[in-house]
Amino acid sequence: MALSQFPKIQQQIQNVEIPAKTQLRRTLLKKRQSMSMAEWREKSDRICTQLQASVLLTQAKTILAYFSFRQEPDLSLLFAHPQYRWGFPRCVGKSLFWHSWTPQDAVVIGTYGIVEPRPDAPTIDSAEVDLILVPSVACNYQGYRLGYGGGYYDRLLSSPEWQNKPTIGILFDFAYLPQIPIEHWDKPLNAVCTEARFTAA
Repeated sequence: MALSQFPKIQQQIQNVEIPAKTQLRRTLLKKRQSMSMAEWREKSDRICTQLQASVLLTQAKTILAYFSFRQEPDLSLLFAHPQYRWGFPRCVGKSLFWHSWTPQDAVVIGTYGIVEPRPDAPTIDSAEVDLILVPSVACNYQGYRLGYGGGYYDRLLSSPEWQNKPTIGILFDFAYLPQIPIEHWDKPLNAVCTEARFTAA
């Protein structure tokens, strides 16, 4: 191949259209990770305050949550509340497995570098779960969620034993959008919580 052809090939590569979902995800993740630690902490704490005022949380006993990763909203202020039993996921293959955890328990670094409960931590069955707090890159005003592209929560929430569990999408308010790209298999969450609002979908 002649060297003169390389600039033309590079231009063609640059002109390849990035899918709207991928581009939006990149933009929002970049914005989230550009937040100062002080802003991240303040907004995370306000999200916790919004959640504590919600009926979905106050009526729940066993709640599935997540450990903050790459400046996701941090919900750790809630985890010491003794009235709740908290569950956290382990990524195993293409599925999420849930284990109970308290602030006194050890954790490990699992798939993708995400903090997880130890594999021998007590498991939580779907029948025990009252509420799922779902980490989200974005949500729209109808409660549809943009995730990270792995499909873990899509698969979980579409399975028969999980599909009727109450869900709250957790995100910062800049990622709560009028519209996001939606696929035919997507299902709306029951509510969305940001530092500025709690909205039932």
